[in-house]
Amino acid sequence: MADTTPHPSVPRVHAHEASAGRKPDNPGHAGEGPEHSTQPSLKWRVVDIVTAAVLGVTCAVIIFVWNQIYGLGGGVIGAALPGLEGVFLGGWLLGGTLGALIIRKPGAALFVEVVAAALEAAIGSQFGPTVVLSGLAQGFGVEIVFAILLYRRYTALTATLSGAVSGLCAWGLELFMYAYIEKGPAFIFTYLVCCVISGALLAGLGGWAVTRGLARTGALDRFAAGREVRTRV
Repeated sequence: MADTTPHPSVPRVHAHEASAGRKPDNPGHAGEGPEHSTQPSLKWRVVDIVTAAVLGVTCAVIIFVWNQIYGLGGGVIGAALPGLEGVFLGGWLLGGTLGALIIRKPGAALFVEVVAAALEAAIGSQFGPTVVLSGLAQGFGVEIVFAILLYRRYTALTATLSGAVSGLCAWGLELFMYAYIEKGPAFIFTYLVCCVISGALLAGLGGWAVTRGLARTGALDRFAAGREVRTRV
C-alpha cells in the first residue's frame, strides 16, 4: 500500500553546493560578494585609513620628483607656447584617482591628495604652502565624479572623467591663486585644455592602470579593486 502520509518538503541543494559545504545563494543576490554588491559599504575600515596614508606619503615622494621634472621642462614648454605647461598637471593629480580607485570610500581622494600636498609643503615645494589648497581642489574634483555615480563605478572611463574634472578644478583655482587670469584669453584657454587632457590621461587612465597593475600582484587583495582583478586572472 502506498504511503500517503504528507512529508515536510526538503529544500533542494545542488551537488556542487553541497560539496562546497555552503548554503545555496540567495536568489536575489546570486554571485554577489562585497566587491560586486550594488550597495557597497561606504564605512571606512582601519586598513582603508592606513592604506590611504601610505598612498599619501608615496604620492608626496612622486610629487617631489615631479616638481623637479617640471622645474626643468615647464618653463621651456611654457615659453614655446604659453599655457602648454599645463600638460604637467596630471602628475600632481595622481593621488586623488589612486585613492578613489583603491579605497572606494567617500573622501578617499581628498584624504590622499591632502596628505600628499601637506607633505609636499613640509618637504619644500617651489609653490609654497598653497599646494595644500591645490590638494583640496584636486581631490574635490575626483570626489565629484565618484559621488555622482554613488561610489559604484570604477571603470577606466570613470577614472578618466575624474582625472579630467580634477584638472578642471585645479585650473579654476590656479587662475586666481597664481593670477593666471591676468595672462589673457589665449593662455587661459590653452592652459585649460592642457590641464583637462593631462588630468584625464596621466591621473585618470594612469591611475587606473597603476591600480590594475598593483591588483595583479596581490597587493590589493584586501580591497574590492584587487579581488575583482584577481578573480578574472
